[in-house]
Amino acid sequence: MKLSLEQKAIPYLTNQFAQAGKVIFISIRPERGKLPITVEKVNAIEGVGLAGDHYASKGGKRQVTLIQAEHIKAVASMVGQAEINPLLLRRNIVVEGINLQALKGKKFRIGNAVLEHTGDCHPCSRMEENLGNGGYNAMRGHGGITARILTSGLISLDDTLSPMEQPQEFPSPTLHSATDQGLQP
Repeated sequence: MKLSLEQKAIPYLTNQFAQAGKVIFISIRPERGKLPITVEKVNAIEGVGLAGDHYASKGGKRQVTLIQAEHIKAVASMVGQAEINPLLLRRNIVVEGINLQALKGKKFRIGNAVLEHTGDCHPCSRMEENLGNGGYNAMRGHGGITARILTSGLISLDDTLSPMEQPQEFPSPTLHSATDQGLQP
């Protein structure tokens, strides 16, 4: 496929996704210091977080944490395990099929909730406890993202994660003559 000059522009390219993601796991942590519990659906509350999660409070950029299933497989490989129970990673939502890092600065929809990427979800020291020696380092760069909830809604297993349309502004190409640039013809 040959791309036009406009299609080669970074603002255009960063808004192209091969497919939507799919929610395959949801958890909340009712109490600090406890393992999360799995749920089939959860209410996302605008400006607060996920209902029943101890992190749910007004404001904040870390209302929801998300991780890619593909990264969980990579982390498992790095710690010498065939698989990892997502509860050990302490993230709210696991999705597959979409690069969460590509959502940087973007709004996206899961179910009928609208969220906005707010940053990377870096590992904490619990990863060493939960995954064993090297667990913290295995999670570095694979910890997923944080998001805030812009529009309340229900998030359920098998929901799609779809990036929302982003305004695309492309600078108009300007042609300059040799004299415009101070050059002698």
